Amino acid sequence: MSIKDAYTDSRLGLSFELFPPKTPESEAVMWRTVDELMAFDPAMITCTYGAGGSTRGTTLDVLKGVLARHDLPVASHLTCVGSSIDELRDYLRESLAIGVAAIVALRGDPPKGETAFRPVDGGLRYASELVALILSEFPEFGILVAGYPETHQEAISAQADLENLKRKCDAGGDVVVTQLFYDNADFFRFRDRCASLGITQPIVPGVMPVTNYSQVRRIASLCKAQLPESFTQSFEAAGDDEAAQFEAGVTYAARQVEELIAAGVPGIHFYVLNKSPATIRVLDHVGMKRAGA
Repeated sequence: MSIKDAYTDSRLGLSFELFPPKTPESEAVMWRTVDELMAFDPAMITCTYGAGGSTRGTTLDVLKGVLARHDLPVASHLTCVGSSIDELRDYLRESLAIGVAAIVALRGDPPKGETAFRPVDGGLRYASELVALILSEFPEFGILVAGYPETHQEAISAQADLENLKRKCDAGGDVVVTQLFYDNADFFRFRDRCASLGITQPIVPGVMPVTNYSQVRRIASLCKAQLPESFTQSFEAAGDDEAAQFEAGVTYAARQVEELIAAGVPGIHFYVLNKSPATIRVLDHVGMKRAGA
């Protein structure tokens, strides 16, 4: 089954995104998370790739661990940051050798302390170039590309951002996975505009259940995601009660996912932050069946 098929068959395609853990304790939490989320029969597990390839080995270790424990496709993020084309080829060969099924092809953010992206000598400037490289030289991989319902913060306009997404899809992107968002109206407008531009690939919304108010503020500053008034009010009403904040976040995310599913999305991509309780609560709330249930 191709990666694209995972989002075009009769069931909702679920995917969960991990990041490389930094300590033995956080690694143990991550593996518990993977084991618990497997009960929902995901279509795929993905793992992020640090700036400039800083987590290259650990990313592949995570994916090898998932493959050793569970029988499902895995995908590695890959960015253009800090890598020449030859270094990108090396990573792709290594990924293919361990059984990685797909690549999440990204340009990547500028390194810390820099305000603009600059390719290294012999490197790539755009995600569309990375997509084209993968399709040309490593056609065994499925290719996922990023979409931005609220427009990429570096884009000169929403239209220019969509045209860039179209270039990535035309270059060989199989599936579009979106940046997180908290107002479904932004996603629906984005989906409609993609269709009007001739983007036919499955568009999978990215969802991150937020479970505390400090996390809300941090996400808003880092991702430039707009936070609906009803969203922030629910956290303000919870005050300093951590349990109440968790419930507010889970309730909001569950309503968001319910509406997305009712609107016919092909799948949901959860940014789980290597923890399972909030995502499990959301999936239970929307009636996703657990294996054996």
